[in-house]
Amino acid sequence: MTALRGSLLGVAAIALAAIAAYWALLFFAQRWVLFPAPFAAGGVQTDELGIERTWLEQPGLRAEAWLLPARRASGSAPLLLFAHGNGELIDHWAREFETAREWGLAVLLVEYPGYGRSAGAPSEDSITRAFVAAYDWAVSQPGVDGRRVVGWGRSLGGGAICALARQRPLAALVLESTFTSVRAMAARFGLPGFLVRDPFDNRSVVAAFGGPMLFLHGEHDEVIAPTHGRQLHAAAPASELFVLPCGHNDCPRPWAVVGRFLTRHDLL
Repeated sequence: MTALRGSLLGVAAIALAAIAAYWALLFFAQRWVLFPAPFAAGGVQTDELGIERTWLEQPGLRAEAWLLPARRASGSAPLLLFAHGNGELIDHWAREFETAREWGLAVLLVEYPGYGRSAGAPSEDSITRAFVAAYDWAVSQPGVDGRRVVGWGRSLGGGAICALARQRPLAALVLESTFTSVRAMAARFGLPGFLVRDPFDNRSVVAAFGGPMLFLHGEHDEVIAPTHGRQLHAAAPASELFVLPCGHNDCPRPWAVVGRFLTRHDLL
């Protein structure tokens, strides 16, 4: 019995050591997975698109942002503040919001620290600081209606927009292909929640948010399962959920749905 007990303890010790090593690996690798930080893509003709470029200076970071003025506006325009996915850049999105600009919205694309031409390192804290700085700069511009700022986040960008919503007043949220939290995503890989460095707890934000919300999610999303979109919707019963016939990276912007949403809430 003594020998058996010793063998079992030895097996348990090896198993615990293996688990600890796996957790350590995930702890140190998680930001590399969450923030792949591509380099600048180039090729965007900022003059052609009428882009106004600005740099957001914060301690430890220098983030780039592009303001795309409304194509048609009488007076100050509502602002669509957009946050992209974790493997993307603002360069990829400059031409994607012509419909919104034609409607009379201005669009602000904000780069994450450490992405593209932006300096610093990406984290929940640095991204939040960059987006707060972007918001504060944008609402000070004469062509922007600071009372009608709509936050739109795609994938990881939903976390950036929800983090901003904790600190600044947003008129509405549009969350596309967004997770409930990084902790919920990490649980799929066996990483305990207390080891998640950048939790991005979106579910708690939408549960407390008092304004209108629209959730967009692909029914075939292979990266962030559509159950995340449904759980976010369930956390905010007054919100709207629109399920798209697509995956994670192949969803076209459903402008008709977004347009109706914005119109209903006097944001157009």
